[in-house]
Formats: sequence, structure tokens, C-alpha cells
Amino acid sequence: MLTLGIVNTYDKIKVLDAHYRAIARAAPICYAFGFSLALFDFPFKMTADELVEYVTDKTTIGESGKYLKMLHEKRHLFVFDLPKKGFQSQLGSVVVTTSKPEKKLSITTEAIADDIIHNKSFLILVGLGRKGLPKDLFSLAKHHLDITSQGVSLETCTAIGCIPAHIMGIVHTKNSGK
Repeated sequence: MLTLGIVNTYDKIKVLDAHYRAIARAAPICYAFGFSLALFDFPFKMTADELVEYVTDKTTIGESGKYLKMLHEKRHLFVFDLPKKGFQSQLGSVVVTTSKPEKKLSITTEAIADDIIHNKSFLILVGLGRKGLPKDLFSLAKHHLDITSQGVSLETCTAIGCIPAHIMGIVHTKNSGK
């Protein structure tokens, strides 16, 4: 399973436009490229059904939440608190996205693509907020990924679109060469 995990680093109590807009933007990307969507530490005190309804009422993005509904119906939408000791193992190997990967934990998109071809699962984490991912999550990750390979920091929604597209483009290219 491939999962894009969005970690909220904005307000933990109040729901902001940035919260539901990021979800609405991520859903069609996840759907198009075969990823599940996991939300961590969002300030929603509602069930997944209520969350889908809330987001679809608030946005026209992603055909007014059509793809979020489809992810939810296929059980590819998850809402979790931020884990203290480790992420859910069923989501796969944890990869943090950063423009400054630790050299010994750095992984390339090509290596991830090779592992995907061999049916390995990944949870790829992106931080939602000015601070990026909390640094304590880095120690919970098996790998660090700089999607640009050049140390370029990307805005959250740019990264949300870029990461699955780039990785799955490599997977499709490698598979078409077989």
C-alpha cells in the first residue's frame, strides 16, 4: 500500500481553511496515482464520514470533494492522532519528506519506485504548515526523501502533487520497459 500522510502543524484546536483545502487538494492526487490518504493530528472532532461531508461542503476543489468521497468509499482515507512511538505498521515503511535529508537515511525516488515494483508499502509524510514536519518524527522514519534531489524546499500542496506524480512516473516507466 502507498499512503500519503499529511501531518498538521497548524492550529491543533481550530479548523482552518488550510486544513480542508489541503485535504481537498490531496484527494485527487492520491486517487489518480493509487495512494491512500492519511491525516495526522488534524483538529477535526468528527468521524471520517462527517469529515468527508464537511470538506465537500466547504470546497469546489477536486470536483467538490468527489475524489475524497471515492477514497473514503474504497477505505483509502484514514484519520489518526499523531503517534508518539511509531506509525501504524500496516501503512508501510515511514518516509519523511525534507529538503535536508540525513545522509545515512536518504532514499531516492528511484529506490522507492523499485521497492514499489516489488510490492513494498510506504507511508510518505508531508508537513502541513510553515514549520514542515516536526523534527521528532524524523527519528520514527526509516528514510528521508528530498523529492527535488537538490535541497529545494517546496510548499506543502506543491509537494503533495509532486511526490506521487514523480514516484509513480518512475514506476510506470520501469514497468513499461519490462
